[in-house]
Amino acid sequence: MKLYMNRDSGNSYKVQVLISLLKLPCEQINVDFATKQHKTPEFLKLNPRGEVPVIEDDGTVIWDSAACLVYLARRHGGGQWLPDDAAGMAEVQQWLALAATEGQIGLQYTRRGLKLGRWTAGTLEQGHAVGRVALATLENRLKDHDWLAGDHPTIADVACFAYVETAPESKLPLEPYPHIVAWLSRCKALPGWPAR
Repeated sequence: MKLYMNRDSGNSYKVQVLISLLKLPCEQINVDFATKQHKTPEFLKLNPRGEVPVIEDDGTVIWDSAACLVYLARRHGGGQWLPDDAAGMAEVQQWLALAATEGQIGLQYTRRGLKLGRWTAGTLEQGHAVGRVALATLENRLKDHDWLAGDHPTIADVACFAYVETAPESKLPLEPYPHIVAWLSRCKALPGWPAR
């Protein structure tokens, strides 16, 4: 298996986490953003959106972090990371959607705006408003549950972790969210969870 990724990409990190948790052999190929390697014709053949992550597994090419997580969980996860039943699968999907919307826009885009000066989805105040929706939704779930979907870790936790952990870099402190802080620690304590 190959993972095309970038070390600074939270979406790449999500896929790295699941590969590590599943103990899958994988060649990690860093895609250099500075030279726009992700926009070259060769890379666009892998992902027409010109983004990381992308996985290649036995001739199958999957792009988008959520799609990569679903693929890896279904192909290699033995049912633990993505439930087979309709309700369990939908519960996981809710959190994948939150990670890709409020999490990405409110936490990641705000972080990127502050760090790189690239404001692609509103102002700092607008980003904070969206980011607080993500954090409040997570905190509400985690006050009565250890994990986001079901009673054990799933790709829902993997998908939401990356940008929640770095929320302070978007000037959204996590101290007001003690259940999120405890959940982050539980995630990092899972056997095989890689350091950033």
